[in-house]
Amino acid sequence: KFIFGAETTAAMSSPANDPRQPSTAKPYKPSPVAPQDLPIDYSGFIAVICGVFGAMFRYKICSWLAIIFSAQSLANMRNMENDLKQISMAMMFGIMGLMTNYLGVGPRGSKKI
Repeated sequence: KFIFGAETTAAMSSPANDPRQPSTAKPYKPSPVAPQDLPIDYSGFIAVICGVFGAMFRYKICSWLAIIFSAQSLANMRNMENDLKQISMAMMFGIMGLMTNYLGVGPRGSKKI
């Protein structure tokens, strides 16, 4: 019986017929990317939006989301100068929102006499 492809796999597996040359292999070096060409940091943008909503409208969940998204953006930071400004602003809005929510004056209720 003749099995199709048995001869070709035996010939291809021998090192003498291997067309690859390990001596000419070069490690991959990614080309540098300009800061304006980097993709948008969506988690940093969401952190700023949630921080503003948490501080202005006193939403606790938005303040917590701002802290979480700014930590995620800090972990995935690519451009040190621009990203650090955005992350610090989002973190400040998130902390300010948490402070006003938890330490600020609560809603005033009607006094019963």
